[in-house]
Amino acid sequence: MKIALLLSAVLLYLAGGIIFTLRLFRREERTRPSRTIGLLLGFGALAAHGALLYLNLYTQQGLNFAFFNAVSFAAWVICLLYLLAALARPVESLGMVLLPLAALTLLLEHFFPGVRLLPPHADWQLRGHVILSILAYSVLTMAAVQAILMAIQDRHLRSHHPGGFIRSLPPLQTMEGLLFEMITIGFILLTLALASGFLFLEDMFAQHLVHKTLLSILAWVVFAVLLWGRYRFGWRGRTAIRWTLSGFVILALAYFGSKAVLELILKR
Repeated sequence: MKIALLLSAVLLYLAGGIIFTLRLFRREERTRPSRTIGLLLGFGALAAHGALLYLNLYTQQGLNFAFFNAVSFAAWVICLLYLLAALARPVESLGMVLLPLAALTLLLEHFFPGVRLLPPHADWQLRGHVILSILAYSVLTMAAVQAILMAIQDRHLRSHHPGGFIRSLPPLQTMEGLLFEMITIGFILLTLALASGFLFLEDMFAQHLVHKTLLSILAWVVFAVLLWGRYRFGWRGRTAIRWTLSGFVILALAYFGSKAVLELILKR
């Protein structure tokens, strides 16, 4: 059953990613694949992915948040938020990156299984912290992909070669507005995640959380400065892109860098 769900989810994610990619690269409407089909494929992949996650995460001993399980779960949340947003907002261009990445996380989860249990009777603060952290990371991942697309779009416009899929993207001003919407939502979630984390943090050194905590706070500062700069000085364009990607890299190191070192290298 797991193999069937895995293959279904991977193939549907890849098919959805191909459709959204073709929609960007083909300018004529009659030659472009249907947006609705792309969304249906994405939601189908999401359903299969969710069922597989349920089988992999839930055990009698508690939730198995091993490294690649956690990465796969984060990818599922990212795709869920993306597909829901794509129903009403012009963000479908993100699908050519997010959907294939989700397929990759499923393969990694399958070929590199692990065990890292979250006790079944864990405090509500810990559960809330985990959920808020994943939501914050997911939204800010979407912002990072949006920033990368903006960087490509900006480079083509500055070189006076707005060809290829660039012509199918929304105007740069619209892309920028969407970027700061994502960053604002992600920043609020990250603030709540950090606040909830301090509720159960007893000894960050004993709990091996010092690097994660410090890097998360640093990422929070980066996004706070970016939002302040946007409000106070009207930061936009390349400045916004650089700050967004810098904050995301730090956050990725905080969320999964330290986890990878502890689980995959140090075996703790």
